[in-house]
Amino acid sequence: MPTLIRSKLAALTLVTAASLTLSACGGSTTDTSGSASKGSFDNSPDQKRYAAPKVASIAAEVPAAIRARGTLEVGNSKGGFAPLTFFATDNKSLIGVEPDIAHAIASVLGLKVHYNPVSFEQIFVGLDSGKYDVGVSNITVSELRKQKYDMATYRKDEQAFEAKKGTPWQVTGPKDVAGKTIAVPSGTSEEKILVDWSAQNVKAGRKPVNVKYYQDNSAVYLALQSGQIDAYLHPNPESQYHARTSGQTQVVGVISGAGEHLQGLISAATKKDNGLGKALNDAINELIKKGIYGKILARWGLSDEAVSTSQLNPPGLPIDNK
Repeated sequence: MPTLIRSKLAALTLVTAASLTLSACGGSTTDTSGSASKGSFDNSPDQKRYAAPKVASIAAEVPAAIRARGTLEVGNSKGGFAPLTFFATDNKSLIGVEPDIAHAIASVLGLKVHYNPVSFEQIFVGLDSGKYDVGVSNITVSELRKQKYDMATYRKDEQAFEAKKGTPWQVTGPKDVAGKTIAVPSGTSEEKILVDWSAQNVKAGRKPVNVKYYQDNSAVYLALQSGQIDAYLHPNPESQYHARTSGQTQVVGVISGAGEHLQGLISAATKKDNGLGKALNDAINELIKKGIYGKILARWGLSDEAVSTSQLNPPGLPIDNK
């Protein structure tokens, strides 16, 4: 998610992005909801989130001011982007894979997590000012962002083509979308990938893609069911969740959000050189090692987006995508 690069947490509400919700973390807990089965997610306010015991050596890496405060101030999106960050059935409790990841990270650091739901761009304003310690909101690693932030990865950045249920068509590359009508949110990396694929098709003598834009997801899905469009290209988590819960669509192809030549990665972002980056990186790797990370992703049907290890500031989306 950078320059043109996405976040549906900033365009098309993952199409806008981003009150205070407080959640305490403690020792090990178990999530009674278990893994997400087809069409089944626990959207109640009583999440019983996974946590891990505090690891003293990792907690000691946290800057002294944050340790003294005792809370991890997390900037995250305002909700509406299931299963990333959205409101529970009580319409006020923040739930989803991103709040779960933030909660688990804080538990390793021996801190309570304090969520700050704001619009996506305000997360970075808060990081810059020191109001928030970390942003956990589907933030893609990019070279531009790395100039200002330390980024500890915890999930693959994947985009999906969502089509009407029963569609036999599969998408693996540009030739598969030649001549197709596909919806995409404006100003995002998905749009850039689709426009690039269309140009490749034209250069190869194939038909271009008919790119369509809609004001909201409801309009997109109406167009999909009525046959006005062939597919909707948007973040994989949203696509998978909608397909499972609606029973009307299916995912017919998944691609990297960074394009053909780089695997995009989602990260926990903190102000550069503030001392928190390594602690976040080590905490995520502790969650991976303990198996808690895998349980969180399975809970929201996102096991396919798991990373084997968290990296601190790995290669990200090139500046201007060059």
